[in-house]
Amino acid sequence: MTNRLASSTSPYLLQHADNPVHWWEWSPEAFAEARRRDVPVLLSVGYAACHWCHVMAHESFEDEATAAYLNEHFVNVKVDREERPDVDAVYMAVTQALSGHGGWPMTCFLTPGGEPFYAGTYYPPSPRPGLPSFRQVLEAITHAWREQGDEVRESAAGIVAQLAFQPLPQSTVDDDVLSGAVVSLLGHFDRTNAGFGGAPKFPPSMVLEFLLRHHERTGSVEALSMARATCGAMADGGLYDQLAGGFARYSVDAAWVVPHFEKMLYDNALLLRVYTHLSRRDDNPRYAAVARETADFLIRDLGTPEGGFAASLDADTEGVEGLTYVWTPAQLVEVLGLADGARAAALYGVTDEGTFEHGSSTLRMLGTPDPELAARLLEARDRRPQPGRDDKVVTAWNGLAIAALAEAGAVLVEPRWVEAAARAATLVLDVHLVDGRLLRTSRHGAAGTAAGVLEDYGCFADGLLALHQATGDVKWFTAACGLLDTALARFAGGEPGVYYDTADDAEALVQRPSDPSDNASPSGASSLASALVTASVLGGPSTYRDAAEAALGRAGLLAAREPRFAGHWLSVAEALALGPVQVAVVGDAPELVRAAWSGVHGGGVVVGGEPGSAPLLEDRPLVDGGAAAYVCRGYVCDRPVTSVAELAEALTVHR
Repeated sequence: MTNRLASSTSPYLLQHADNPVHWWEWSPEAFAEARRRDVPVLLSVGYAACHWCHVMAHESFEDEATAAYLNEHFVNVKVDREERPDVDAVYMAVTQALSGHGGWPMTCFLTPGGEPFYAGTYYPPSPRPGLPSFRQVLEAITHAWREQGDEVRESAAGIVAQLAFQPLPQSTVDDDVLSGAVVSLLGHFDRTNAGFGGAPKFPPSMVLEFLLRHHERTGSVEALSMARATCGAMADGGLYDQLAGGFARYSVDAAWVVPHFEKMLYDNALLLRVYTHLSRRDDNPRYAAVARETADFLIRDLGTPEGGFAASLDADTEGVEGLTYVWTPAQLVEVLGLADGARAAALYGVTDEGTFEHGSSTLRMLGTPDPELAARLLEARDRRPQPGRDDKVVTAWNGLAIAALAEAGAVLVEPRWVEAAARAATLVLDVHLVDGRLLRTSRHGAAGTAAGVLEDYGCFADGLLALHQATGDVKWFTAACGLLDTALARFAGGEPGVYYDTADDAEALVQRPSDPSDNASPSGASSLASALVTASVLGGPSTYRDAAEAALGRAGLLAAREPRFAGHWLSVAEALALGPVQVAVVGDAPELVRAAWSGVHGGGVVVGGEPGSAPLLEDRPLVDGGAAAYVCRGYVCDRPVTSVAELAEALTVHR
């Protein structure tokens, strides 16, 4: 028997469609039912690739006795955090405030008015040290609601009041702040294993982008050293798929050995951009190889038939975490033979003891990559059961992928990547953009119902702007500016530089979320600021830059105090501090365009085409009837150059 989730478009909700729990989707009808019955709402938030979400589902939501208790005493609401990031943001703030930590699955208890009064994450079926069982929590909540209902409601109202949004004051992000951020990051840098902090260790993609840009502008050896070491450690560790490319979501240990195996679109898009940029500044072929393999992973494993990119690959295969990916020495020998099996074990760090569970090992790169060995192992691995795929298309994450593929395709001269980016952009414009407004998701070419949030506008506009640069086609620039105009009109707060994550006409929640911090992906406000800066440099109105600078000022204190959670903001600040750099190539000169992409600094823009064919190419004539490149910084331009050598020199001076 299925429940109400059977008609959902979310793969995560569909995973729960056969639960005996009488789930509701997030809806006014669910809360009306809670008011009618005078019972609290159990809100369970997760996502399709979440391992512990699966565990709690198997242990509790598939259990008939637990489900019967839930159905009797609660209205139960299941939310896909990727589909409704606004709901997730509001209640994650509550969960972190009440429990001291966050994560998924997120378990919150709400009044029928949506006000939270208790929250946590995973609860086991039996009590553990310091952690009550799920049934104990449910019974305590039921008792409190029945015997102390007025106090519970009063407490919930107080929690909502305490979490009311307070915008940060304006604070300048100047060179002292940018240099100070590098010093702060040095203090958190793991000098043994690279990366920042201890276990679990997440790929710090936006911080790495900032460090590269800071090095390009200032020559900072420390910034480049941290970026190189971290990119090298991640690429050689178990976090990276040594056979098929692509990065897992995080490493459970500090040394990047054992990943949490799900692969997220946003991580791989952001890291593709980082490795592409690092490959321009370092002749180590490993960086370009990782960029190429990651781009191919995005297209091959996350590409959808409609042209978009799927959200994620699951951590589990047939209910077992990492089943597809891990190896024993005997399995290597079975595939490769005795000699090559032993060679592969040494190359990939596969031991008799194992680095993962049950004597199995994740694959690392302990020597020089061997494409022939990798191909043979991948062919065998492809015959194993494969992880599930969440094939919904998320607007923001597709924007990140479009930007990464367009730029990587231009830098590494891979036109098919640019073509893949254009197909995805076309899908999002055709399906997700309805009456000038973005929707958050689609699946199988059909749009979802959730409204787009600020990160959807910022990230997708940024992707369109990258596609405009890679192709020279002005239609992408025009579409991006339309999205930015809508974002400025609908998401701005009452004070300059303040932006909410939801539009002014979006569904009203108990709090209108506005989180400026960059976490696993750029915040809505920082993604908007980045796109505004890029659009202004490509020929958009000067008001775009003014709006970006005001938004950056609102994030100034965050950038100064917590640079690990302001990487995208710091990258925006670096682009502004450098000009940003503009390179306009007029005329038919593919060699100049390639040189421009190879030499431009992060945050800079490149457009090639005939004079006047794009806003950046207006009033920039040919030189003596031939092609030329114009390099400008902060609206101040050098003389035009006509050779690759001159362009390379123009892009390396002015540090």
